[in-house]
Parts: sequence; C-alpha cells; structure tokens
Amino acid sequence: MGALIFLIPAALFLGLLGLAAFVWALKKGQFEDLDGAAMRILLDDPKRDPGEDETDP
Repeated sequence: MGALIFLIPAALFLGLLGLAAFVWALKKGQFEDLDGAAMRILLDDPKRDPGEDETDP
C-alpha cells in the first residue's frame, strides 16, 4: 500500500509530461507533412560523382 502512494503520482506526472511533449510537438508543426516522409522514401537517391569514394558510411 505504501508503494501506491509513490507510484500513482509518478504515473500521473509521467502522463502529463507525455501530454505536454505531444502538445509542444503539435504547436511546433511536427505533424504537418505526414505524406512527405512517406513519399520521400520512394524517390531515387541522387547520382554520385564517379570520383567519389565507393565505400558507404
């Protein structure tokens, strides 16, 4: 029973912290262009110069 006195406020605090992070991201425009990232994966990579190093990072 003593652990609940600590765990319930901690859970409420973490929930409110997550909600605040979501609202902050919403106001910063993080969710504005959801289709852009999905379409960007379909685009080809830019062509490399022949003189560039052939090893991939």
